[in-house]
Amino acid sequence: MSGDATLVLIRLFAISVAVSVAASLVTRRLALPHSVVLVACGLIAGAFVRVPEAAIPPELVLLVLLPGLIFEASYKIDLRLLRPSLPAVVLLAGPGVFVTGVVVAVVLHLGAGMSLTAGFVVGAIVSATDPAAVITTFRRLRAPRRLATLVEAESLFNDGTGIVVFSIAATALVRPVPAEEALIAFVSAVVVSVAIGLVVGQIGTRLIVRVDEHVVELGISLLLAYGTYLVADALHQSGVIATAVAGLVLGNEGRRLGLSDRTIDVLDTVWEFLAYLLTALVFLLVGLSIPAATLVDALPAIALAVIAVLGARAVMVYGAVGVMTRVVRPARGDGVPTSWFHIVFWSGLRGAIAVALALSLAPDVPDRARIQEVAFGVVLFTLAIQATTAEHLIERLGIGRSDVPAAAVRPDARVSAAGAVRTVPATGDLPEQGDESRA
Repeated sequence: MSGDATLVLIRLFAISVAVSVAASLVTRRLALPHSVVLVACGLIAGAFVRVPEAAIPPELVLLVLLPGLIFEASYKIDLRLLRPSLPAVVLLAGPGVFVTGVVVAVVLHLGAGMSLTAGFVVGAIVSATDPAAVITTFRRLRAPRRLATLVEAESLFNDGTGIVVFSIAATALVRPVPAEEALIAFVSAVVVSVAIGLVVGQIGTRLIVRVDEHVVELGISLLLAYGTYLVADALHQSGVIATAVAGLVLGNEGRRLGLSDRTIDVLDTVWEFLAYLLTALVFLLVGLSIPAATLVDALPAIALAVIAVLGARAVMVYGAVGVMTRVVRPARGDGVPTSWFHIVFWSGLRGAIAVALALSLAPDVPDRARIQEVAFGVVLFTLAIQATTAEHLIERLGIGRSDVPAAAVRPDARVSAAGAVRTVPATGDLPEQGDESRA
């Protein structure tokens, strides 16, 4: 890399940090989601400065920015909070991805004249909720921790399954893919990726526990985040799923094995800062990548795709998860509270992953420009409409952390450097939080 190119990258990085800091100050005054302001900045910059598509390679998001965001988010998930909602996460992150792809394909085929294959590619691109988009929104909301854990976990894992489905759909544009081949490829990718994450996560966690030098511990955690992703990617598996599992192992198994308070504080602080920088870069790139002016002609198809995405989401949340809560697991008392359905439904934001997948389509893919325009339009809708109204919806439904009595906070809870309540795993179940009414 030449000296001039290096200087340009350094300048871009410095500008991104400056814009992120400024956006943080704006969001405090205007009560807007940080991600939305960053995307708006990117859109405005892209309107005045033409950014070639080749200047923002999808690999930058998928290989450089995404692993760190996935790892930081999964590391903070408490499995005790996730366990009661795990069946809902599995439904939304597994069958939910296929349902979205099929519904979008049929709607775009019937309403916009797109081929079923091209429509399914659009559906695969927008099927997964983006962890960066969801997590940055939920962390500023007064949502119960278990609700936030449910949404964050779903966004992490269906991001991985969504990428797997996209690769299958993109292959179908080139050659026919039999249903049994697609199913075997999907299941094997998920199973093998989880296994990779468990193995690498256990190795990295035990190394960190045995080391008593915070610089080395941070280095191992960084290697755990990106190394897991690269290992899975090299084996043609899902790096997202593997990295998410590795983060879960470190965050939960590490505390069980005896991570010191000092190590936890260091990991929390450094990874929170890294996630802040990565999130800023992700959403600025989203804004720069979307040619908003060219989306006007595709508005009818975009509107149909948005309706299809919301319809498929409603089917999965109110239908599949609702039936599971009301019929399959009513006696367990650990399903999804009724008032949470609306939040889970409305939190299906799309972001950097959809943009990166759309940009990764080969130039010779049939109807490539239209596929990208529809995908970009869905991303803008979810960020501009759903992200900006999610907090109001939570307040309207009357659920929030302020509803949780003091006794509901575990005595082993700790406060991170950012002021967020973190818990050290201990035996016993956590009491429910938020609205306790069951469907």
